[in-house]
Amino acid sequence: MTDKKRGLGKIKGFTIQFLPYSEIRDLNSDERIKKILNIILTNNILILQGRLIPTEEARLIGDTMAMVGYVKEFKGIELAVISGNDKEGFFGKMTKGLANAIAGGDFSAMTIIGPATIVKEMKRNPKKIELLLNR
Repeated sequence: MTDKKRGLGKIKGFTIQFLPYSEIRDLNSDERIKKILNIILTNNILILQGRLIPTEEARLIGDTMAMVGYVKEFKGIELAVISGNDKEGFFGKMTKGLANAIAGGDFSAMTIIGPATIVKEMKRNPKKIELLLNR
C-alpha cells in the first residue's frame, strides 16, 4: 500500500539535532542565537539541553519574525520549553538553583525549536510534548 492510499502525506527531509548546553555555554547571546538560527535554517528540529534566558528567547523570536519574507521559504519557528517539576520545596529550589549556577545552565529543562515549515504545532502536557508536523 502506498503512502497516498494510507492518507499519509510526504514530509520533506529534516533532521532532529541534539545540542548539548556545553556547546553554547561559553558563547555570548549573539553567538548563541546565530548558532541556533544556522541549525534551524537548514530544516533541522533542534533539541537543546537546558534553556535560553528569557531575553535570548525573545530575541530569537524577534530575529526570526524579521527574517520572514526575506529568507526564501522561511515561515518562522515553533519553540517550546519543557522544565522539571515546579512543586519543589524551598530547599529543593535552593539546591537546584545552586546546581544550575555551578553548571552554568538549567539542565532540568529542554528546549525544542523547529522551523514552522516543518513543525505545525507543539502541544505541551505535564508529562509529554507532542510535535505535530506539516505534510
